This record gives sequence, structure tokens and C-alpha cells, in this order.
Amino acid sequence: MEELITIYGNHSFNETVERIISLIKRREFTIFSRIDHAAEARSQGLDLRPTELIIFGNPKIGTLLMQDQQTCGIDLPVKILVCEDASGKVLLSYNTMGILKAKHDMTEESQAVLQKIEEVVADICATSNEN
Repeated sequence: MEELITIYGNHSFNETVERIISLIKRREFTIFSRIDHAAEARSQGLDLRPTELIIFGNPKIGTLLMQDQQTCGIDLPVKILVCEDASGKVLLSYNTMGILKAKHDMTEESQAVLQKIEEVVADICATSNEN
């Protein structure tokens, strides 16, 4: 089973990040944090191609999952990484939720929620690529 899904973006790095942020907000998820790894690298005198981690979710859904298995809090909230590769192509990456099923011994009900979360994240990434 793949644990990490990576797709190519169809837009610039900045436009891709903004599209993803807009889609997350439109779906009324909470954006908990945006980590600009490249800016942090620059602050230490290091070079890193554009790389930003967007951390988001829905506390109501995450809480239900943690009520099932509190340890899944180590893997929540959901994350999407946007970065540029060496050729300047934009990549979007996210973890599959299937790995959480076995890792945290989730109930069938929670497994269905995890599947829905993965579908939403995949849709956000795919929709951000539309023209």
C-alpha cells in the first residue's frame, strides 16, 4: 500500500498554494498552520526550493477519530505539502489515510471516516490543478 501520494501541479508554486488554501476554506475546514520550510531554511542561511506544508482539518471529525484511538492524534490533522522539484515542477503530496487504519487499530466506523478524509484531500489536490 502506498503511504504517500504525490501528483504534479498545473500552476505555479504560489498559485497552487493559494488555490489549496481557498479550497480548504471553501470547505470550511480549519487551517491550523502553514509552515514555509523554504523561509525557515533561509532564516538559517540555507537554500531550499519552495516548500510549504499546509496543516488543516475539522476538529469535530478529528475528535471523533481520537475518541476511537487517541494515538491517531500523532497523525492528525491532515497535511498537504506543496513543493518545487529541481526542474521547477510543482508537486503536491499527502499521506494516505489507509495507513492509519492499521497503525492505530481503528474501528470500522473510523475507517470509513478516514476513507472520506482521504477522498476530500485527493479532491482538494485535484481541484487545485483545474484551469
